[in-house]
Amino acid sequence: MLRWEYALLVRRRQAVSDGIGWEVTFHWYGPDGTMVDVTPYGDTALSHLNRAGDQGWELVSMSEDPSLPGNHELHRYHLKRPKAQLAPRQRVRGAGRSGRRGITG
Repeated sequence: MLRWEYALLVRRRQAVSDGIGWEVTFHWYGPDGTMVDVTPYGDTALSHLNRAGDQGWELVSMSEDPSLPGNHELHRYHLKRPKAQLAPRQRVRGAGRSGRRGITG
């Protein structure tokens, strides 16, 4: 059965903390629960989405949070990719059985 893993790319436009102006930041929330600032990898959402696509991620949906005050923006890009398949467990036959069947002639 095909299983999926999910990730989230968040784009924020926020006030610069040490001066006047705005900055755009990108954060990646991975399927393992980690959060990474990926802003240095690109300055547009498309550059980040193309990078994720190269790693097998597919864009599922995009949402914007209009409830933020002022000029703040928050965009969420929801992504998924097939989960790596684990090798099937091998069954050990006959281990621990007392009554083994054999070929009789």
